[in-house]
Amino acid sequence: MTTTKAGTRPGAPAAGPDDPAAARPTRADGRVRSAARARTNAAAALLLTPFFALFVLVMVVPIGYAVWLSLFSEKQSGLGFGGVETVFSGLDNYAAALGDPAFREGFVVLLGYCVLYIPLMIGGALALALLLDSALARARRFFQLALFLPHAVPGIIAALIWVYLYTPQLSPVVDAMEAGGIGFDFFSPSGALPSVVNIALWEWLGYNMVIFYAALQAVDRSVLEAATVDGAGAWRTAFSIKVPLIRASVVMVALFTVIGSLQLFTEPLILNKGTGSAVTSTWTPNMYAYTAAFDRNDYGLAAAASVLLALTAALLSFVVTRLSGGRRQKRAVHKQRAVNKQEKASKGGSS
Repeated sequence: MTTTKAGTRPGAPAAGPDDPAAARPTRADGRVRSAARARTNAAAALLLTPFFALFVLVMVVPIGYAVWLSLFSEKQSGLGFGGVETVFSGLDNYAAALGDPAFREGFVVLLGYCVLYIPLMIGGALALALLLDSALARARRFFQLALFLPHAVPGIIAALIWVYLYTPQLSPVVDAMEAGGIGFDFFSPSGALPSVVNIALWEWLGYNMVIFYAALQAVDRSVLEAATVDGAGAWRTAFSIKVPLIRASVVMVALFTVIGSLQLFTEPLILNKGTGSAVTSTWTPNMYAYTAAFDRNDYGLAAAASVLLALTAALLSFVVTRLSGGRRQKRAVHKQRAVNKQEKASKGGSS
């Protein structure tokens, strides 16, 4: 009497280990995979739920409320002696903000601030990081801490310190400059913007330098040694090897710097309190929104100005990411073309 394996017909040959039918997935295997996939998705959803809940609470809800608030205005009935009522105004607040010269001039100030601040910030932080990463650097931990310490000072305190250093008859810096025959009014219309840029650089230069230095420390040292063996000097190694290898960090810092520049508020707000300062209460779009909300009690106009500023930040962020992605794609295409040329040349030489 012969016995057969389960799942085979009597008289049919048993499936061997090399038989393709033995490796064919069954319905049971599919159910096991589906159950495993469901457990993985459930675990991922459970771990991501706190993040999305916090994101909705602190980002989506405030933005949605700001958009909703920007569509309403408060008006008084009668000749101004009646009660205040909230009415739907549509896009009137946006038109009022865009039609206000003070709001438009705030974007001109931001443009000038970005032109000065962003190159100095990224270039300075990158230069300091490259210096600390060089073989000639000494006492690296000390200089890292010394450069990072200003970032630990709150922005308001930093601005107050520099207002003191900018004020004549109080600042030893101004007294030393005047003794040397250098006269410069940090609160004048021509000096206000460089003064704000200087404060922001003092606060954030060390922070971005630490990011670049950490990225440089992750560069494979064998690549740098190979460049040195090939005869590359310190400058060539820094700008042709190191900087391209940390391009992702440079793009990230550039993106955050652009967003932070559009949020300029604390430094000019403190400088606005300086004696004879050219910084007005509507000097930047953020200050314009702050003044509209808390000095004029026009919350609809303030919300509309904030939404317009947020849209500008989103647009500039998109432009920065697209430009960086486009350049990366061009480099990949050029690299692939070079590889194809080398392959064609090698085939032609072999034939």
